[in-house]
Amino acid sequence: MPPRIPSVSRLGTASLCFRPVPLVPNGTLPKISVANLTAKALRQKYRNPYDLVRARERARKNNERKAVLTREREEVAGDPIRGITTPFVESFDTVGGSSLVTDVVTTSNSPEEGIQIRSANDALLNHFLSPSELKTSIDHSFNLTQPVSTTFRDFADPAVEAEKAQAHIEGHARATAALARIVSLANSSQKDKTRANIQRCIETFGRHRTDGVLRPRAPTSTALKEKTPSEPQLKARAGPDTGSSEVQIAILTAKIRVLANAQEAKKGKKDKINKRNLRVLVHKRQKLLKYLRVKERGSDRWQNLISTLGLTERTWKDEISF
Repeated sequence: MPPRIPSVSRLGTASLCFRPVPLVPNGTLPKISVANLTAKALRQKYRNPYDLVRARERARKNNERKAVLTREREEVAGDPIRGITTPFVESFDTVGGSSLVTDVVTTSNSPEEGIQIRSANDALLNHFLSPSELKTSIDHSFNLTQPVSTTFRDFADPAVEAEKAQAHIEGHARATAALARIVSLANSSQKDKTRANIQRCIETFGRHRTDGVLRPRAPTSTALKEKTPSEPQLKARAGPDTGSSEVQIAILTAKIRVLANAQEAKKGKKDKINKRNLRVLVHKRQKLLKYLRVKERGSDRWQNLISTLGLTERTWKDEISF
């Protein structure tokens, strides 16, 4: 059993420190802590109100200069999520103007002309329709719904026939306007708009379109020395190019813009699921950009992609965190 250490009666507790306690000249222990000494030093430093005002002014100027440099850096380097806004990227919001085409105009009351939908030739419509198909269907329905005139003209009433023809034209106009609203992307969901934007990206960056316009990448030094073609002869494409890196990067950019706009909305800060989805898409695009940059070696295809989508070095270099 260990021996007991007798405690000092005036302290009431055992003290295992045998070093002598330094005493101040008046015989009392120091009572000023480190925190109090720091606060006292700060009070002495800013005791002069003029010095305090000067320190605050310096901090304000530094913050303003920092904000200016950050804004200039973002204008040059772009945002790691959005990059630099270009007309093609802005067209994702209106699906290239297709979501604004809902105008129906009646050219005349003549059955031969009928009702026309005023839209662009390359406008995208909902439900996988094209303007030419819609126009053909409307003309066909106009011919099918025409009132049938009687073969016995002795019993025909011209006033009644004219009234039926006018009612037919008015009903056809209402039906055409309803069809224009149904197939317009302005009244569609975001899912349908994204599908239309994906189709636009395929037609813009697909290699079935760009191979005949853009020059191929430069051959490597090994291929020049061996005098062999740098790329093997590939078979002709059977359909639209949907899997190349530039097409996938454009599709990801369209989806990223939708999620970024949702995050900037009023309740976007609380949307944790879409924030994670946005982070996943940004990092996936970053990997594809790094691969395509090494693969193309600054070719025309790379320059066309970067300039059209407004992508900068911040979208594929370094770490992207938000």
